[in-house]
Amino acid sequence: MLNFNDFLENEDIITEGIHDKGIFKAFYLAGGPGSGKSWVAAKTLEGSGLKVINSDIGFENYAKRAGLNLKQMGDFTKDQTKLKDELRRRAKRGTQTMGQHAVDGRLGLIIDSTARDADKIESAAAGLRYLGYDTYMVFVNTTIEVALKRNQERPRSVPEPIVRESHRQIQNQIPRLVRMFGAKNFIEVHNNEYREDINVKVYKEIRKMANSKITSQIAKDWIENEKALIRARNPSGKVDTGFFSRFRSRYF
Repeated sequence: MLNFNDFLENEDIITEGIHDKGIFKAFYLAGGPGSGKSWVAAKTLEGSGLKVINSDIGFENYAKRAGLNLKQMGDFTKDQTKLKDELRRRAKRGTQTMGQHAVDGRLGLIIDSTARDADKIESAAAGLRYLGYDTYMVFVNTTIEVALKRNQERPRSVPEPIVRESHRQIQNQIPRLVRMFGAKNFIEVHNNEYREDINVKVYKEIRKMANSKITSQIAKDWIENEKALIRARNPSGKVDTGFFSRFRSRYF
């Protein structure tokens, strides 16, 4: 039988929860429509254990099940528009609940944003840092020409004037975002070309951040407190290794 305290301290055995490498990490994704944020996230952070916080995913799933073609939003009837707005609100509520559960457990986060509302990002990031999170920004940048082309290829495209204005606003926010997260925690990804894979240097930089050790004393104290609570719930110091262990001890 394993000694519970040794098991609890063994980071090679425990790869989730308090020893998850992504714990207390929050990655903000920023970029305009058509920049390829989702593609960059999938190529760099997939498999890292970070929780994706993005209401667009739920919204698009709801819309698909409701039979709404989001590429035709400009032609929606009044009833279809009303339904679309309700599905958007439902997706946002679900995302907020999911995000709160993730933060309660101090899980690692991938937070999708556009960077247009820098005040909102700054406030949310400050709140996470207050809890002990290390915060990072991955800014996915493209030329306006590439953004317009990709926008037309998206399942949910937006009108061209909105893409142009969004691109302009986001470009103007870059200096502020760098100051907000710090140069060491800000990575700009130029995603103008169609590629099978992400730039190796970018991949390594982002994965290094995702796998870095926790720096905040607040986070370290929280983890130690969680360990203490686990020990208190298991004063015997023995590890219950699950159903198979109980089955084996009884029948073999």
